[in-house]
Amino acid sequence: MDTNKKSSPFLNEVRSAIRVRHYSIRTEQVYVDWIRRFILFNNKRHPHEMGKLEVTSFLTDLAVRLNVAASTQNQALNALNFLYKIVLEKPLSGVQAVRAKKPRKLPIVLTTDEVRELLKQLNGTHWLAACLMYGSGLRLMESVRLRVMHLDFDHRAIYIINGKGAKDRIVTFPDDLITPLKQHLEQVKSAHEKDLADGFGSVYLPHALNRKYPNAPKEWGWQYLFPARARSIDPRSNTERRHHIDEQTLQRAVKNAVRKSSIHKPASCHTLRHSFATHLLERGADIRTVQEQLGHKDIRTTQIYTHVIQRGGNAVISPLAGVLS
Repeated sequence: MDTNKKSSPFLNEVRSAIRVRHYSIRTEQVYVDWIRRFILFNNKRHPHEMGKLEVTSFLTDLAVRLNVAASTQNQALNALNFLYKIVLEKPLSGVQAVRAKKPRKLPIVLTTDEVRELLKQLNGTHWLAACLMYGSGLRLMESVRLRVMHLDFDHRAIYIINGKGAKDRIVTFPDDLITPLKQHLEQVKSAHEKDLADGFGSVYLPHALNRKYPNAPKEWGWQYLFPARARSIDPRSNTERRHHIDEQTLQRAVKNAVRKSSIHKPASCHTLRHSFATHLLERGADIRTVQEQLGHKDIRTTQIYTHVIQRGGNAVISPLAGVLS
């Protein structure tokens, strides 16, 4: 069967099923890619002609020949479960693939001096986003998807809406970022007002919100905290709008900062979040409080940070202050 990205009627059917359920565009891209790889692995046979045996063979090949991570194999399985349950209405059952091993890895953690040196190598939006990942424990995508209304300057709080696992939470707002973020918002608002004057200024909203609040896309509070420098065409609606910054540019900026600061650790954006958790524990925060700040469902996920420090405490004071002062 034809698996061309743009012309395949079957893959377009998969995309439609995903969009009807309002999954994110990232999920759409990932699922379609795995389904395409599954079809190619089986010599372009139509999924209607295949089932549990072919899925098992594909997943086993990922683990044995390609040596993918356990999370990658699970991602492929999720895509194929969606394909068979939702699109083909033939739910899979009893898939017994060789499972990729999930190694227990300790998180990479930077010292406060290393965080300080890393941040010195960043500027502008990249500096602010990195400060939030370290100063508030945000994930990469939580940072780039922040909207203006998610910042509560009065209560020193940041609202994370629909984070990993579709969960909401409130995290600490570093005092040291209040002035820089207010200055940043002035620039963002100026760009937004120019977009409005030019006949644009409508930001992306999830489908349900867009229907519930039809005027919201142009309102200031709904705009992204870190908008892209230029407008682009939404691949789903073909609407020209300003999206959030590309997460890959932020990842590259942090990687370059690590290299320039001569940090001899495989540090990344997520390392800043790991460092946030570890440094909070070092400062006496209770592990349950750290769990809430990170948005972990299971306390055991948070306990991995106790390899560095095991102390008690209650108050959450962002570690960013010690780095920027």
